[in-house]
Amino acid sequence: MSLTRRRCLQLATLPLLASSASVARSPQPLLLRPYAGSELQLPVIGLGTWQQLDHPADTPAYREARDALAAFLDGGGRVIDSSPMYGQAEARLGDALRHLPAPQRAFVATKIWTRGEDAGRAQLAQSQRLIERPLDLVQVHNLLDLKVQLHTLRAAKAAGQVRSIGVTHYLASAHAELERVIRRERPDALQINYSVAEPEAGERLLAVAAELGVAVLINRPFASGRLFSAVRGRPLPGVAAELECTSWAQLFLKWILAESAVTCALVGTSNPNHVADNFGAARLPLPDPRQRAAIRQAWES
Repeated sequence: MSLTRRRCLQLATLPLLASSASVARSPQPLLLRPYAGSELQLPVIGLGTWQQLDHPADTPAYREARDALAAFLDGGGRVIDSSPMYGQAEARLGDALRHLPAPQRAFVATKIWTRGEDAGRAQLAQSQRLIERPLDLVQVHNLLDLKVQLHTLRAAKAAGQVRSIGVTHYLASAHAELERVIRRERPDALQINYSVAEPEAGERLLAVAAELGVAVLINRPFASGRLFSAVRGRPLPGVAAELECTSWAQLFLKWILAESAVTCALVGTSNPNHVADNFGAARLPLPDPRQRAAIRQAWES
């Protein structure tokens, strides 16, 4: 996916280089949105770690991912999402945060994905040991053993070991069940798939989350690279200039962020240049309904 995206970025920005070079100005601060009805404000672009940090220590792949993480935090990013299912990602996240300045800037989210109370407690303890810092959000992944794991997480929150709790899924087929869960359980956060290619959450689930004051984290914002495959080699549409976008990635992310219920879109990357490009979507203007329709039409065509 990274090669595809890199090529899309090169080709799509060529027509805009002259015009953007003539507008020399410092970038706006990243857009912030409230988290779960609290006073905490989080930047709307986050960082995923699924494949990006799943590497042995002291390898070039890990060092590149660590540089991307440093660029993410230096650029104003905060939300970093990991999981025990992501191989070595939690361990490498802990390593990176120990060696980066001001690691407290990070808002660290991870997950539980197991069955049974003892296994859930053990997995949570392992995440705490590897990351070695307070866990800002722990989520029951894919609703697995939901009742038991929510009980574990609520006890951990009451004890001050976890700051907030949530639920996740990555398939639109789970959205109806997710709605029932957030209405019944009232978690702090919900993580779901949402993109131009997977727009189903916008039909109802996002509105329900907003109604309940549940923060929404977005996974699969590029539909696992499908979006870039569809636009490979194509110039940006006219709506890109209206929205001050210089890449397809920024257009796709702004399409998501136009939904005010979205707290943060999680983008997995180990490329510092992609981190900077993603941040370009975290600034005004955001698309209105006509512009969102234009973005989707440009992708579909």
